[in-house]
Amino acid sequence: MANNPHRPIRKICIVGGGTAGWMAAALMSEHFKGTMGAIEVVESDDISTVGVGESTVPPLLELIAKLGINEQEFIRETQGTFKLGIDFRDWRVKGENYFHPFGDLGARVDLSDFYQLWLKARANGYQGPLQDFAPAAVMARERKFMLPYKAPNTPIASASYALHFDAKLVARYLRKYAEARGVKRTEGMVQDVALLPNGFVEKLILKDGRTIDADFFIDCSGFRSLLIGKAMQTGFHDWSDWLLCDRAVALQIENETPPMPVTRAQAMDCGWRWVIPLQHRSGTGYVFSSKHLSDDEATAALLAQCEGKPVTKPWIVPFKTGVREKLWEKNVLGIGLAGGFIEPLESTAIHLIYRGMDFFFRFLPDRDCDPALAAEYNRRMIADYEEIRDFVILHYCTTQREDTPFWREVKAMEPPASLKRKIELFRVNGTRAEGLDELFRAVSWQSVMEGMGVHPRGYHPLVDRIPFENVPEQLDHAREMLRRVVADLPTQEEFIARHCAAVTPEMAA
Repeated sequence: MANNPHRPIRKICIVGGGTAGWMAAALMSEHFKGTMGAIEVVESDDISTVGVGESTVPPLLELIAKLGINEQEFIRETQGTFKLGIDFRDWRVKGENYFHPFGDLGARVDLSDFYQLWLKARANGYQGPLQDFAPAAVMARERKFMLPYKAPNTPIASASYALHFDAKLVARYLRKYAEARGVKRTEGMVQDVALLPNGFVEKLILKDGRTIDADFFIDCSGFRSLLIGKAMQTGFHDWSDWLLCDRAVALQIENETPPMPVTRAQAMDCGWRWVIPLQHRSGTGYVFSSKHLSDDEATAALLAQCEGKPVTKPWIVPFKTGVREKLWEKNVLGIGLAGGFIEPLESTAIHLIYRGMDFFFRFLPDRDCDPALAAEYNRRMIADYEEIRDFVILHYCTTQREDTPFWREVKAMEPPASLKRKIELFRVNGTRAEGLDELFRAVSWQSVMEGMGVHPRGYHPLVDRIPFENVPEQLDHAREMLRRVVADLPTQEEFIARHCAAVTPEMAA
């Protein structure tokens, strides 16, 4: 029998800091606990990070818990606020809004999803809006907040939430966390990458001539993609034919009103504008198509829409939507922007960093980096990117807007076959095409489909098991119970002041 000795990894090098690099370092420092090789982060103070990823999705809270970080402390240190979902404005048609909530939408009834019961009620003339049954949506509408697990046995217990935060403060926080657990930081700029005859990366060559070797390398170099893109020469799945936006202009503004517990996504003439409220200021920006709008025009449109006084100068962020054909090749793993990017409409960039590291731990290699591990990693991660891609395209391809060339073009687009199949299935009776371990579950698809005017022709037949006579009255009672509970909650501003108020920006700097 052939001898196949285990050759454990002795050192992992992370190229690039920022949110991706320090999140990867923090997770490895916790998982390895100093017993599975050294971890070194190589980053340069001369290279600025994108720094606009300030909105997240609920799985971020799992990351915080896995790291053993106190959530209140994390929110204070990063000037964080709570996010109950996304407020979409003017996407289907101008003047019409809808909400994508986190958590549940109503409660399961008998064998049926709540949405199916609501569909039958609507078919019988019921007028109650769907989001009146989503606790996160009702809290957001009233600017209220409570940790759902602090309200068991109430209608808001099934809500969920994510966070808004200052991305640069998050990177600083995670760097401090990682360095306290033995991660080494090296200041330097990577100038060249030396490869072994088998195509593995041997070492990095820094601008000042120093070299850094390791057994495994994690590329967190952002859109430059120094290792997984340039050194490994992996191809790129370009999705810009479906997602036309390729640039953003970003800005920070003063808060003129107390921060709402939502991310706002306001459709504009050539893309959309975000507003992400933090405790001491808000982030805002215009994601746009350079084919339809110049940088100067986008900047002027953003400044004209700002609700608060700018506290920074606008800056431009060019990006390319798509994903590497391989996120793991030989002894290189691409994480964050180095591996792929889907425009920020559903705030998934930070989630994909965490997801990429989570799968890395599942398929953790030794020094030989068996290709079977990389192949399965790539299959699972690219499926995640494609799922998110389809969900984001859904917001565009179902629009009814025709008031600008941009919206006429996205309305006329042919969506990916996978998304087309999902829409066609949903139109039958609200059935969802389910994938494996997806980020966006039924509530997300139901909320966006309904918000964008994609309505099922019928409902699932199993709903007819439920006696219908008293259903409208029961629905009204549930709406009223939820409304009353939310009315008694503190505002987000009150909740933060009581539990997790940040220090002033001057003290945090």
